[in-house]
Amino acid sequence: MLRITNRIIIPDGELKEEFFLASGPGGQHVNKVATAVRLRYQLRASGALPPDLRDRLLERHYARLTANGELLIEARRSRHREINRLDAAERLKKLILGVLRPPVRRRPTKPTCHSINRRLETKKKHGLSKKLRMQPPVPD
Repeated sequence: MLRITNRIIIPDGELKEEFFLASGPGGQHVNKVATAVRLRYQLRASGALPPDLRDRLLERHYARLTANGELLIEARRSRHREINRLDAAERLKKLILGVLRPPVRRRPTKPTCHSINRRLETKKKHGLSKKLRMQPPVPD
């Protein structure tokens, strides 16, 4: 089981691990031993997460989801399978902790008096510079 917080615990039955050959340096060891980990978490079918947290996670990390609603995390930083397993679990934990707190809604505010005056002064200066570029009127 993966403990996110004291209240949120993901059971092992909802997590699936696949091991595959990692790419990159490592010589014969990389070619023979499946050390990379692909962690699959059935996010849409999970009962471990509260519905609002699950919705925020789906909304924020939709690019990581498969068509079945699985959240995919691949870990291949290390040559050791166990380190990659721990890394994948830790990254899943960070994703969930990142959406644990709901986002703060922005309250629209009015512009200050000084900012309004500054904007109007800028407009006047810009208009004056354009007016000075005009050709003088042709005398009759």
